[in-house]
Formats: sequence, structure tokens, C-alpha cells
Amino acid sequence: MPLRPILSFPDPRLRLTAGPVLRFDADLRALADDLLETMRAAPGIGITAPHIGVLSRLVVLELSPGDVRIYVNPELDQVSRETIRHTEGSVSMPGVTDELERHARVRVRYQDLDGKERSEEADGLLAICHQHEIDQLDGIFWIDRLSRLKRDRLVARYNKLRRL
Repeated sequence: MPLRPILSFPDPRLRLTAGPVLRFDADLRALADDLLETMRAAPGIGITAPHIGVLSRLVVLELSPGDVRIYVNPELDQVSRETIRHTEGSVSMPGVTDELERHARVRVRYQDLDGKERSEEADGLLAICHQHEIDQLDGIFWIDRLSRLKRDRLVARYNKLRRL
């Protein structure tokens, strides 16, 4: 389970759409394990295969220690009209965060590592994470959800941190 290099903003590969996972095999399990270890080392609570340059629809979440959740080919099935605000960031843009508004509740359809179809309803932080990571799979980097002014300020802060 080697650590993989995480792409750093503004790498253009972070804006590419990930393709579906078609093979449910030992390579997929190894990739999921690598993502988990890479995410923990970052540190973070969520990571996608595109964060390490692999354009596959694979997400690993660990919102609390030991509660590892793996989602293959996740899609939002339903979203609530109600929204919540939460501070977000990215393993590809460490050191900066900002508040975003997201749906308060979602239902996600996905496959597990064996290819079995599943669905999950989520609210709160888990709902936020699903939306954030599925955006990433769709080539939408989290700062794209900010106003232009907030995004420009955040990128300036990030660039300043990188120069230090």
C-alpha cells in the first residue's frame, strides 16, 4: 500500500471527468488501499482516484477513525431542497478552506468493491463529502462553487502559502 503523489492545484487533471470503473478486481482493491493510506497521510477525510491522477470513479471516505467507506461509480440519486453551509478544503489544495452551501441530504447510488449495486442516504458531513467528491469525479474542483471574488482571494492565499 504505497503512498501516491497527490496532484496539486492548479493541475489541469483535477478538472477532468473520471470514467466509470468496469473491472472489479485486485487492482481496484489495491487502488482503494493506496487511496486510503494517501488520504490519511495528507491528512484528509475524503479522496478520489483523480486526486492521484487516476481517472476512475472511485472515492474513499473516513470521517472518523476506522470508519472507512469506499464508493465505486457513485452518483447522486436524490438531493434535498434544504441546504447547509460547511467549511470545505481539498487534499490537492492544503492549507486553505472556505464555506460552501450544499444540499443537506442526499441519496447516493454506487457499487462496492465487488461490483454490487448499493445506495445510501446521508445528511450532514457525509452528505457534504458525497457532493464534494462526486463533483471532483465530474471535474468540478471545489473552489468552482465559490463566487469569483472568494475564489480569487482563496487562490491568492494558497499561492502565498506555497511560496513560504
